[in-house]
Parts: sequence; structure tokens; C-alpha cells
Amino acid sequence: MGKIIRAKRARKSGAKKARAKTRVPALPKKVAKKASKQRKARPVRAAKAQAPKTSKPWTEAEIREAFERFRKANPDPRGELEHLNPFTLLVAVVLSAQATDAGVNKATRPLFQVADTPQKMLALGEEKLRDYIRTIGLYRTKAKNVIALSEMLIADFGGEVPRTRAEIERLPGAGRKTANVVLNMAYGEHTMAVDTHVFASAIAPGLRPARRRSKSSSA
Repeated sequence: MGKIIRAKRARKSGAKKARAKTRVPALPKKVAKKASKQRKARPVRAAKAQAPKTSKPWTEAEIREAFERFRKANPDPRGELEHLNPFTLLVAVVLSAQATDAGVNKATRPLFQVADTPQKMLALGEEKLRDYIRTIGLYRTKAKNVIALSEMLIADFGGEVPRTRAEIERLPGAGRKTANVVLNMAYGEHTMAVDTHVFASAIAPGLRPARRRSKSSSA
């Protein structure tokens, strides 16, 4: 009987020692207090996701007010692309896709001194044109487009930049944005050329319908 009691006591003692070995040590008071604060500071998740807020389209009076403020802030807006005539403006806009205006201007200043007409651009040739615009992104593709549009201007438009959006959009490397810039800056047409961010933000006030852009609107 005594042997049985001693064996039970030994098993209990061994179990206690095993639990003591596996017990996780207590965190220091400072660490435990900081963890408790962090748990309390966590925001409670909402049961359901809130519906996105939508703003009301602007009224005609609000739209007029916005454009009046634009006019007062910048009464004589001008594009930053340097050019000598409608042709050099067209070339500069085509080169500006995915590039900065400052970078384009740096490349076109010497270029336009030797090639400021479609005829001179063709005489310069694609290879030499690439050397002038090498610092601009996608310069190889853009050089091909500039030479191709110069050929089309001579063949279809008598060497002159056309005055309609549809005709400009036919030119290699040109899209709706390019056409709007050229029509506005070269010919004084009331067109609006905007970048992607302005285009997207114009949905909320109702300045444009919420529809997908056409492929030609990005160039």
C-alpha cells in the first residue's frame, strides 16, 4: 500500500514540474500595460461597410462660378511647350506623351532650329531625329511617328497642320488630347485638353459624364 501511495505522489510531482517548464513567463509590467493600451485603441470594425459618399453635380451657376475663379487666378493661360508654328507645336505635343514639358523643350530647342516644317523634318530623317530626342521616353517610336505624320501632312494636307479634330487624330501618334491642344494653342479654338487626373475628377461635379475614355483621349 505504501509503495502505491509513493508512486502516485511521484507522478503528481513529475506532472507539476512539467507544467512549470512549459509555463509562459509573465510579461514585464511596462510591456503588459502598453499592450493593453494598444488593444483598447484599436477601432472596432463596423458590422457592414458604409456606402461610398456621392456628391451632387454642380448647378450651372456653380460651374460658371468655378470657371470665373479659374479666369481670375490665371487670366492669360498658356501652354508650356515651346514651339514656332502649328507644325512644331504638333511635334512637341506628340513628343510630350509620358514625358515632361521641360524635358521636351530641352530636346526640341535645337531640333526646331534645323527642322521646323514637315519638309525639313523629312530631310532630317528618322535616324538623325532620334539623336535629337534621345533624352525623351519612347524616343524611337516617337521618331517614327513624327516622320510618318510629316509625310502625311505633305501628302494629304499640303504641308499644313489641319484645323479639325478628326483630321488631326488621323495623324500618327496624335489622339484627341493632341488635337485639342493644337486646336486651342495654334488656332484659338475653344477646346479643352486635360490630363488623366483632371479628366477623372471632373465626374463628381458633373462637368463630364461618367463613361470610359476612348483610346484616342490619352494621346
